[in-house]
Amino acid sequence: MSKLSPETLREGIAGIFEGSKAKPRKFTETVELQIGLKNYDPQKDKRFSGTVKLPYTPRPSMKVCVLGDHKHCEEAKSLGIDAMTVEDLKKLNKNKKLVKKLAKKYSAFLASETVIKQIPRLLGPGLNKAGKFPALVSHNESLEAKVNEIKASIKFQLKKVLCMGVAVGNVAMTDKELYINIQMSINFLVSLLKKNWQNVRCLYIKSSMGKPYRLY
Repeated sequence: MSKLSPETLREGIAGIFEGSKAKPRKFTETVELQIGLKNYDPQKDKRFSGTVKLPYTPRPSMKVCVLGDHKHCEEAKSLGIDAMTVEDLKKLNKNKKLVKKLAKKYSAFLASETVIKQIPRLLGPGLNKAGKFPALVSHNESLEAKVNEIKASIKFQLKKVLCMGVAVGNVAMTDKELYINIQMSINFLVSLLKKNWQNVRCLYIKSSMGKPYRLY
């Protein structure tokens, strides 16, 4: 089914690990999957968007912020996760610059049920424009599990251009973990496309500072 040769993928992963060992960086490099599409017209064709949860968290250090009610804020603080109350959000005063700054500071947001309804009123469309409208977290689920789930999820979203990049792993993983993540990401992406593999022009993987390896 998949047109991806397992050998090419293994070689690419080996190359990434060699590169990161040859020149160790002061941070854990993220491994990104870069995708080029073809036979697709973002103006006419339906733009797709999909989220998949990977078995291994690609970015453990990703910043998540909880926009919570009292209980969720307390819980977030005890877990060492940043949190903001409704009062904190009111202080931003719908100021576009401040909302934009908030959206930039975090990769994702979670919000309690009581707070999520008030977000458009409190903050305006800023978070939505940045594509970071909060995910809902209820009191029945563990906040920690929800945060980890968000850290392990990646999103494919076609915008106006035919190329995309998503983080699928990091160099601290084992090659097996990285292999499973990359394979799962690619298969999921292909399932979103109208003509599946016929829409894929090229696939590369690359670490933050390393050189790209072509997979397809």
